[in-house]
Amino acid sequence: MGIDTERDIEANLQIGPTDQAMVRIFVSAGSVEIPMDFTADEAEEIADEIRAAAATVRQTKPKKR
Repeated sequence: MGIDTERDIEANLQIGPTDQAMVRIFVSAGSVEIPMDFTADEAEEIADEIRAAAATVRQTKPKKR
């Protein structure tokens, strides 16, 4: 199992500030809930990684499945 392994799982993703001055990424799928709290700096690093991945994908031709 890895980041390139496709799964047929539906999940909900929510992102927002907490009352503890953290940024929370909250993932839920079925009965599983995963709250992940980050400092503002960590959240910005994650956002930068997402933007970099999106830029890479834009320059890559999709693989045929």
